[in-house]
Amino acid sequence: MMRKPTIDDVAREAGVSKGLVSLALNGRPGVSAAARERIDAAAAELGWRPSTNARSLAMKRAYSLGLVVRRDPSTFEADPFFAAYVAGVESVLAAHGQVLVLSVVPDHETETQTYRRLIADQRVDGFLLTDLLESDPRIELIAGLGGRAVTLGRPQGESPFPAVTRDYASGIESLLTHLAELGHRRVAHVAGDENMQHARTRLERHREVADRLGLETVVEHTDFSPEQGMDATRRLLARPDRPTAIVYANDPMAFAGIAVAHELGLDLPGELSIAGMDGSDMGRFVYPTLTTLDNDPAGWGRASTQALLDLVERGQAADVPLPPAALIVRASTTAPTATA
Repeated sequence: MMRKPTIDDVAREAGVSKGLVSLALNGRPGVSAAARERIDAAAAELGWRPSTNARSLAMKRAYSLGLVVRRDPSTFEADPFFAAYVAGVESVLAAHGQVLVLSVVPDHETETQTYRRLIADQRVDGFLLTDLLESDPRIELIAGLGGRAVTLGRPQGESPFPAVTRDYASGIESLLTHLAELGHRRVAHVAGDENMQHARTRLERHREVADRLGLETVVEHTDFSPEQGMDATRRLLARPDRPTAIVYANDPMAFAGIAVAHELGLDLPGELSIAGMDGSDMGRFVYPTLTTLDNDPAGWGRASTQALLDLVERGQAADVPLPPAALIVRASTTAPTATA
């Protein structure tokens, strides 16, 4: 078997010292442009790649980022937001030769232990914080342990970490205005977990805009799961004054709502218009195709990952405002029929 090339081989091929090769390949200062070019060429010619373990020890870096998600595994599995989000994360990490450490945990205690363990073992360089809570204890926990993080959304309290944000207010207003202009007057909202900041924000905006537009609205609370979305839909459709349109706080619950409506024999969207809020690509493949908000989960992943890498590498990173969540009108919304 051929011997794997070593850093000594690269130094010999480039005609420089082993120490200079180490500085160059780790991006450290003190290496001339000409020497760096010879070293890169020698490494490429020999097919040499640095040892990840040795590189981590030398740079005191894990070259990995952490994503800890506290959700029931079945809920996590059914939510297409996370698949697209992780794809966005991985696209940035792959370009930087780094990896994602993903943990799906069932409860707060396990979540806290996971953060403590990953930081104590130096397994990750920082965390991507999703599903922000109203008063999120993770921010103080991670900061107190000397960790780094980027939050998806801006926390209500103090936070030392950069935030990636997207404005949903204008999108929700456009969605409810769209339904009102179609002639809907009873528009229900199937809300998500009230402990999560984005669920509460979406619910408050729905109520505010519905009131201003003169829409009757009723709210069903869920944990964001399709199962609870189905139950909420059945309750709404059993009402004597059932809504002519339902807006769901995420797309998986909207898909579940479409299934329930089909099961009950309703004509969609004539007897019931349905809309989501996640911009899931799956919305193009259900029947009828789903009206939703353009959330671009992969874009969230790319932006938050790049911000966290900037924070790790430079010690600081700015907040990242993403484009507002715009309305995507598809076939699941139309004017209500006279019998609706």
